This record gives sequence, C-alpha cells and structure tokens, in this order.
Amino acid sequence: MDSETLSEHVFRRIQAAIVKGEIAPGSKISEPELARTYGISRGPLREAIHRLEGQKLLVRVPHVGARVVSLSHAELIELYEIRESLEGMACRLAAERMTQQEIDELRRVLELHEQDAAFKAGVGYYQQEGDFDFHYRIIQGSGNRTLAKLLCDELYQLVRMYRLQFSATPNRPHQAFAEHHRILDAIAERDGELAELLMRRHIGASKRNIERHYKEALTTSSKTRGDS
Repeated sequence: MDSETLSEHVFRRIQAAIVKGEIAPGSKISEPELARTYGISRGPLREAIHRLEGQKLLVRVPHVGARVVSLSHAELIELYEIRESLEGMACRLAAERMTQQEIDELRRVLELHEQDAAFKAGVGYYQQEGDFDFHYRIIQGSGNRTLAKLLCDELYQLVRMYRLQFSATPNRPHQAFAEHHRILDAIAERDGELAELLMRRHIGASKRNIERHYKEALTTSSKTRGDS
C-alpha cells in the first residue's frame, strides 16, 4: 500500500471513529499514539489529520494541538440553522431539477431505510452515508455545486456526527421517516415550494429535539447537584 493510499485508509478509519463517537468529542489527538494504533508513519498520518481538520472534525488548539470537535449548544443550534436554510433551498431546487430516475432511486433509498433493524426496533435511524443518505441524495439532486461542496463535503461529516448522536431519541426515527416520505412526495410532484417548507420543518424538528435534550440534561445536572 503506497503512502497516499495508506493515508486515505487511515483518514477513513479515524473519520469513522470520530463520527461514531468511538473517539470522544473533545479528545486530544496524540500523533504518536495514532501512529502506533494504525501502524502508519507520521507523514501520512499528518496528511490525514489535516484533512479531518478541513472537515471540521478536528480543531487546532494553541499550545495543545488537535482535538476532536465538541460543539457547544449554541454552536450546534447555529449548525442546524444553516442546515434548515440551505437544505431547504436544496430541496426546492431538487424538486425542479431531479430526473425521474433520480426520484425513483431516492424512493428505493427510503425502502432500504425501512428494512434497517435498528429502525424497525425504534432505536435509531438508518445512518449510512453518501448515496445511501436521503439528505445527501437531495443535495446532490439540487444541481447546485456550491451547495453540494458546502453540505456534502465541508460540513457533511460534522453534521453526520451529530445526526448519529441524536438519532436514537424515542419516537424520532419513525417521525423522521414519515417526514422523509412527505418531502419525497413533494419532490415527485415537482412542488418546490412545498418541498422546501417540509425540509425546513424536518430539520427544525431535529433542532428542537436537540434543544429538548440539552434542557433535560441541564435539569438532570441541577437535580444531581441539589441532591449532593
């Protein structure tokens, strides 16, 4: 395996570990430790780390080095506000521009999601990436390369990290699936205005879910401090 291929391989493995929470948010990245773990020299490893910084999964802290991103509540809400606006726009454009074949493929993606074991059990939503991701396919279907670069490249893995983290909220998986179907129906009917509205509502519901999660965590923390 040449150094370029090795760097790509390690990049993908570390990326997956961060997105899935196997490397915890806020963790300090130790180059010697990662080099030992993945059996890679420091050159290809640094290239992988640089790419992860570009995806906003790692942040460089002065005098500390690289750490896994850990967004504050306010920063996470800002990220979802960006998604709400830009993915709404992407959805409107997708309704205008997606081919019938692309729409049919998107419907098959939802059929695949419905068969997922975690989804059937009500404990999570299908979280594969790229072409198996409902949101990714719509953004690509918008035909807007700037939107695709921002949402499917620069912010994509960061968004996935938090989508995974909050996907197991009770009742949310089946609600999200029903919302996806309504969005797809609007796209299929070429109703861009409705498609945009439904996507904005869908991401807005996820944002409110996050806000509830933080409020409950604060309440639990306050009670714990009060009991101690």
